[in-house]
Amino acid sequence: MASSSAGIVTGLTAAAIGTIGFLAFQAAATVPPVLGKHARGTLPAAASKAPRDELNPAALPAGSGRGKRVVYSLDDDRVWLVGADNKVRRTFEVTPSELDPVPGVYEVTSRSNRTTGSDGTPVEHVVRFASVDHVTIGFSAAVDGSTPPPEPGTLTGGIRQSRADGNAMWNFATIGQQVVVIR
Repeated sequence: MASSSAGIVTGLTAAAIGTIGFLAFQAAATVPPVLGKHARGTLPAAASKAPRDELNPAALPAGSGRGKRVVYSLDDDRVWLVGADNKVRRTFEVTPSELDPVPGVYEVTSRSNRTTGSDGTPVEHVVRFASVDHVTIGFSAAVDGSTPPPEPGTLTGGIRQSRADGNAMWNFATIGQQVVVIR
């Protein structure tokens, strides 16, 4: 009987340790970007609202970094895919998520070819780079090609783009790729 009790206690202890490890892994994924291991730094306060070209609003904002990167403007709902030579490879408008990441510099942390978005929409080419209030933030394209705004009050993190733009993002933004979020 004593050895049976010891086996149960050992099993419960192992299950508890596994659960704690899993919860620690989840908690690490929700650390604010300025503290997280995937954030490379933050933009200076002056650069968080990068200057715009008044004659060409689709032009890459000055002060949005250097080198190969994805630039995402919260105010303009626009993305730029920028090559190592600082030339824009592609720019496009996006439909923002309900939650915005804090302006700063991030890295792509995970990708999924196909999944279901937090709003229940089947999506493809998901490129994740941040987390806000336990909701993962990333770019995605709805499989049906739609880009409706999120339902008010829903905590979604999907920044939606067209399927063609989603393909371009998927090919450009691999794990570790820098993502610069500006105002």
